[in-house]
Amino acid sequence: MPALDNQSDYWNSTGTAKTFGHPLHPEWLARLDRAAAVLDYGCGYGRLAGELAVLGFTDVEGVDIAPELVARARAEQPAARFTVLTDPPRLAHPDGTLDAALLFAVLTCVPGDDGQRELVAELHRVLRPGGLLYVSDLCLQPDARNRDRYAEFAERYGRYGVFETGDGAVCRHHTREWLDELLGAFEPVAERELPVRTMNGRPAVATQLLVARR
Repeated sequence: MPALDNQSDYWNSTGTAKTFGHPLHPEWLARLDRAAAVLDYGCGYGRLAGELAVLGFTDVEGVDIAPELVARARAEQPAARFTVLTDPPRLAHPDGTLDAALLFAVLTCVPGDDGQRELVAELHRVLRPGGLLYVSDLCLQPDARNRDRYAEFAERYGRYGVFETGDGAVCRHHTREWLDELLGAFEPVAERELPVRTMNGRPAVATQLLVARR
């Protein structure tokens, strides 16, 4: 994965102090057996793994590129397994062996088209037919602050919606058309929009999509 789509230096330093708040909608996972194999890609400090454990899921793994975040996840969520990715987005799982994968506020942190395609293709590979992919991320935000920074960085990164944060990350907000294209190998199941806080504590509207592997 290109360095811009990895940004491991950021996530192993400044990023370790971030808080992630996209909420999990348990009803979307109701069709899964509690012994289902569930992967949280970009797990950070293990928040979602902890929520899944509370819901009764017993086979939960989180993966992330940041060893510091994974160490915190292991300490705070001992009921789940956590793995540091050394060659993202490649996973050690065989084809078609996972029942569900979560991708919460991860595409925002992978600004390039090719990096996003590679990531989604890898998740498609490891999910079984009918397996669920639960995506929560940010589409283009309508407020003036975001519109200004989309315009400011569009030429530099060749994509409207990619921008630099004040503390060293490069992030991306998406058009819905792009998300639909990116997830084209999956069957739509459900969608919703809801208010969230970004990793820097600002209000935003998240788009959540539940899709199934064809």
